[in-house]
Amino acid sequence: MKLFKTTLFAVSLLMAGYAMAHTDEFLDTQKSPHGGQVRMTDTHHLELVIKDKDITVYVMNHGNEAQPSVGMTATATVLSGETKVEVKLEPAEENLLKGSGDFNISDDMKVLLSVTPAPMTARFAPFQKAEATPAAEDVKK
Repeated sequence: MKLFKTTLFAVSLLMAGYAMAHTDEFLDTQKSPHGGQVRMTDTHHLELVIKDKDITVYVMNHGNEAQPSVGMTATATVLSGETKVEVKLEPAEENLLKGSGDFNISDDMKVLLSVTPAPMTARFAPFQKAEATPAAEDVKK
C-alpha cells in the first residue's frame, strides 16, 4: 500500500508539472518560434503574429512542430480601445492561417481567435506578453 501511495504521489506531481507547463503565463516566458504569442488548445499550439494590418496564425502541435491548416478557417475578433473588428483567416501555406483587416494596433489590444472545424478558441494579448527567457544558445554567447 505504501508503494501505491508513493507512486500515486509521484505521478500526480509529474502531471501537475505538465499542466503548469502550458499556462498562458508560462508560454509567454518562452521564446516563440515566429516571434508572436503562443496559446495552447486541447490539440494544438496556436501562435499569433500581427504585422501592420495582417494577422498570421501558425498551427503547431504541442512540440511546436508545424501541423496542416488545410480545411481550417478562423475568425479573429480584435478588440482595441473602443473598437471591435472581425478578421477572417484562411489557410495559407502548410500550417498558416492568414487574414487582413482594418483594426487599430495598440499595446492593450486583445484578440479572440475561433478556429473551425475542430472547435478551438484562444485569447491573446499580443503586446502584453512577458519577456521570453533566453534560449540556452543565447546565454552562451
